[in-house]
Amino acid sequence: MDAETSDAETGPQPMQIDVISDVMCPWCYIGKRRLEKALASVPDIPVVLRWLPYQLDETLPREGKDRQAYLTEKFGGAAQAEAVYAPIVAAGAQEGIPFAFERIKKSPNTLDCHRLILWSRADGVQSEMAERLFQLYFVEGADLTDPQVLVGAAADVGMMSDLVAELLPTDSDFEKIRKDLDKAHAIGVTGVPCFIIDERFMVMGAEKPETLAAAIKHAHETKTG
Repeated sequence: MDAETSDAETGPQPMQIDVISDVMCPWCYIGKRRLEKALASVPDIPVVLRWLPYQLDETLPREGKDRQAYLTEKFGGAAQAEAVYAPIVAAGAQEGIPFAFERIKKSPNTLDCHRLILWSRADGVQSEMAERLFQLYFVEGADLTDPQVLVGAAADVGMMSDLVAELLPTDSDFEKIRKDLDKAHAIGVTGVPCFIIDERFMVMGAEKPETLAAAIKHAHETKTG
């Protein structure tokens, strides 16, 4: 039985939480940690997570862009970027994330990362895959446009890395990812992370664990089906 199904005999169906995020978004990594804390505080509410794509910068070329050039274009230079990232580093430290922005050499187009997260759903390891990609990028400074890095990430979470290596050079599931990206915009997602709880409540931003927990409790208490 995968993470998306539940045997009726084991109890109520878990409540679905969609996590719309981008692996090049540091607040999404922080949001993942805060969601984990929120879920730990409501252990009696069964949930299943579904990770969905968002792109902070759809204009990035498939091969990515030199990090320093990207920071110059986006913030005006490394010094300005450092000022922007300072509160993110502080927030990450509180959540046990040792952000190492200085290690990042390339800003990636994350379409292939989103395909990898989609494929990991069949193995019930979407959260593990998202975690590994966040770690590779923000802590290890890995190039997320490198197929070998992505194949290695698949192996790290127990996926069939040989199959991933075969699929990456193809157009497999690009259309699905683009439809999911369009849907996110259509429902009003303007920033990530965005948490959609039970397909009814939207929490946008890396809110505090207690805020997320309150939203999860409310959704559970008002659930009719």
